[in-house]
Amino acid sequence: MSRNHDFTAKLRWTGNKGTGTSAYRAYTRNWTLESAGKPAIACSNDPLLGGDPALYNPEDMLIAALSSCHMLWFLHLASDAGLIVHSYEDTPIGTGECLPDGTGRFIRALLQPRIGLIPGSDTKLADEVHGRIHNHCFIARSVNFPVRISASYFECNGPD
Repeated sequence: MSRNHDFTAKLRWTGNKGTGTSAYRAYTRNWTLESAGKPAIACSNDPLLGGDPALYNPEDMLIAALSSCHMLWFLHLASDAGLIVHSYEDTPIGTGECLPDGTGRFIRALLQPRIGLIPGSDTKLADEVHGRIHNHCFIARSVNFPVRISASYFECNGPD
């Protein structure tokens, strides 16, 4: 039997310069993202679409959510498999396409985790763990573009 649970957020547009959307350039694409009990995050649109490059945009947050979900499941499944992970860092890349009509979408993502394992760890087993994550990760199971993993490992005796 499945269980449903809700995820909530509050978005508040902060880009009204005084005349609202009276003209396309009369407002900014900035907003705040909030969730109960958590600090607000200042956000904007993709800089290619008039957003503030110093702020997170929805595309940044999607690729970060995908990478974060993968990391959390890797840590869980690695622990279950007896792999001891001391560090995990990722530099994910989400590739989008922009169509002539102005619409766009993600067409693929590449996760590039660099993982510190204790000396003598079975990196083949670690790769197998990565291969199982897509069956578990809520975000990966929800996106409609391919997600590829290119993991690298190094020996690590403790947190670095």
